[in-house]
Amino acid sequence: MKNRNRGKISPKWIAILCIFSFALGMLFSNRVWSPPESDGRIMFGRRHTQERDLASVSDDCQTKNSQKEDMMGEFNKAQVAIQSLDNSIAKIQSVLPSTKAPLIPQKFDAVPSTSTDTERSVMRKNAFMVIGINTAFSSRKRRDSIRETWMPQGEKLLRLEQEKGIVVRFMIGHSATSNSILDRAIDSEDAQHKDILRLDHIEGYHELSAKTKAFFSAAVAKWDAEFYVKIDDDVHVNLGTLAATLARHRLKPRVYIGCMKSGPVLYQKSVKYHEPEFWKFGETGNKYFRHATGQIYAISKELATYIANNKPILHKYANEDVSLGAWLIGLEVEHIDDRNLCCGTPPECEWKAQAGNVCVASFDWSCSGICKSVERIKHVHAKCSESPATLWGALI
Repeated sequence: MKNRNRGKISPKWIAILCIFSFALGMLFSNRVWSPPESDGRIMFGRRHTQERDLASVSDDCQTKNSQKEDMMGEFNKAQVAIQSLDNSIAKIQSVLPSTKAPLIPQKFDAVPSTSTDTERSVMRKNAFMVIGINTAFSSRKRRDSIRETWMPQGEKLLRLEQEKGIVVRFMIGHSATSNSILDRAIDSEDAQHKDILRLDHIEGYHELSAKTKAFFSAAVAKWDAEFYVKIDDDVHVNLGTLAATLARHRLKPRVYIGCMKSGPVLYQKSVKYHEPEFWKFGETGNKYFRHATGQIYAISKELATYIANNKPILHKYANEDVSLGAWLIGLEVEHIDDRNLCCGTPPECEWKAQAGNVCVASFDWSCSGICKSVERIKHVHAKCSESPATLWGALI
């Protein structure tokens, strides 16, 4: 009985053991897992700092987003302004003609060319005056009549250029059909006489203003002359007297020489020289501004160069002589009215020649040239021409 009781643990000790184990566990747990009060305060400060930093970052993000939105708005406005400017420039470019040469040259004597000054001096020949005789495909007989009277031929024509600096050429463009029989005939004629200047121009009676611009452009590009002269192919001319007349004005920078007139603006459609743009000249019955008659006139180098440089934007009126006057009227130009450039045919020019006042040019006003010039120009030449010494002895 005593032996069985000796192997069992008393309930009293079990209770004591349990209490002791519980107390030991509490002591161990407090030392290992419970953080000190000071650590708890530090952890709380860290959480507060993190929350404050997060709030600051959030505010910065919101500020940057706002700034970014403002910048994007300004960028979009700039893009719209640039696009509007591009559209405006495109509209202006579509209206203005395309041209490599400046619309108004910085210097009047600047020739429209991309070559250097050295190349240009080689390409362009010096001359005193370059004469362009306006002619047409159908005017072969008129050209031959001039060759037989007042225009030197062959060796004399070349000598005139070399010794006197006087260049004389018939000027003509091209037909509307490339390499037509008309163009081939002109090429053949030039190969025989070497006195034709071909222009970048399509021939046509109603295109005389354009042809005049083409002549000055071609002449300025080929010759560096003091004067450029346009003459019709039914006019008699004394070259030596013309050279002496122009030489009196060679020191003037911008001169426009001819027989100045101011005829009525013809608004009736049925008349020969009808002006479709008559309304631009004021009330019905008004007259044109002063301009040289178209049979013969001369302009100095600066004016010819101005026309060559501004050819695309110079307006063309129905009448070629009016067009030239319009191109020059707004410039600082001296208009010289010389009635010796528009003498009548014999007996008028004959009387003047006998009196020692030889005419520069002669024609009939009623025909705007010598009436029936092919038949009559030899008679005019016999009665009104200068002596050979006047031409070859001219001091130029």
